[in-house]
Amino acid sequence: MHEELCCDSLWFGADLVTMRAGRYNLIRNGAIAVHGDKIVWVGPYAEAGHLRAERRHELDGGIVTPGLVDCHTHLVFGGDRSAEFEQRLNGASYSEIAAQGGGILSTVRATRQASLTQLVAGARFRMERLLAEGVTTVEIKSGYGLDRESELRMLRAIRELATTLPVQIRATCLAAHATPPEFSDNPDGWIDLICNDLLPQVAAEGLADAVDAFCEHLAFSPQQVTRLFEAAVRLGLPVKLHAEQLSPLGGSTLAARFNALSADHLEYATESDVAAMAQSGTLAVLLPGAFYLLREKQRPPVELFRRYKVPMALASDANPGTSPALSLRLMLNMGCTLFGMTPEEALAGVTLNGAKALGLGDTQGSLEPGKFADFVHWPLAHPAELAYWLGGELPCKVIFRGEVR
Repeated sequence: MHEELCCDSLWFGADLVTMRAGRYNLIRNGAIAVHGDKIVWVGPYAEAGHLRAERRHELDGGIVTPGLVDCHTHLVFGGDRSAEFEQRLNGASYSEIAAQGGGILSTVRATRQASLTQLVAGARFRMERLLAEGVTTVEIKSGYGLDRESELRMLRAIRELATTLPVQIRATCLAAHATPPEFSDNPDGWIDLICNDLLPQVAAEGLADAVDAFCEHLAFSPQQVTRLFEAAVRLGLPVKLHAEQLSPLGGSTLAARFNALSADHLEYATESDVAAMAQSGTLAVLLPGAFYLLREKQRPPVELFRRYKVPMALASDANPGTSPALSLRLMLNMGCTLFGMTPEEALAGVTLNGAKALGLGDTQGSLEPGKFADFVHWPLAHPAELAYWLGGELPCKVIFRGEVR
């Protein structure tokens, strides 16, 4: 016999895809009890007789999943890069476009010219597309300002978004995304400015929850990233890293050395990189949207991540240049079809593992007592359908912090 439990609301009438331990862990005809903004009980409806709920919500079949987590996006930016999309289709490489002043730097110019209001409005439009598909937690990076004031304006836009939309937003300072044109002959000078000026202000104002960098031959070296991460750690900021997207530089091993929350992209990660990530608890964030749009051939080493038990997250990488993706659900399919993940692994990648990649695994990502009451009701028979259907907006009911959004 259970002791009587009072709660604000009880949700029942659907199968629960709890995602405990990153598995479906299905509860047929389940029930979720919510008090305040937290889940207080999860189990079969037949065992819910001890619950006394002020409100009862009967769902009409289907499945309930945790709210989706998009753990790697660049939603705040100015302009667009559809012209570069055409260039790539005509044979230009990512590196060639960057050398011509395109790539990240073209977005930098547009972002520097955009006001705070314009940045918020553009990001809000893109964010609403993700929210319509069941996303309840999003990470957004800076990195298109590449000067002190523009980076701060981007981070302030991210914080403002969080106050105007029913979604949890984590902000990441990615000032080390590319070398600004003003520092083209002195990239170390830009790293110095980030470490000595920008990051201390970001930390003092609480504008970021983590620090990121792009470790790549056309961005920053492992030595430069090391200096940045040392500065972040001194300020008490967690780190994460764009690593091994285009070449094997050992960035993911470097990230692991700093106990990074995640290393992201990872197409060229080696077995020693994966082993280091496993030892440090650094998650692998896989980004099939960029892989698809850049028409890459080198897949991330999914089998190594499985063998070394490195949890895999999936994210949209929503950005203007290499992954203009406004559907996290599409990334589930791409993770399966392009990278060889199972539908269960893919769903874990946008729920529990996505939350862990943001340092939020204790409060989000699965249907368990003590976690936030963020969940989604889908008119589907099986969770694999979330990865199966291509395109189209599946109707869903999103509950955010215990209330219908």
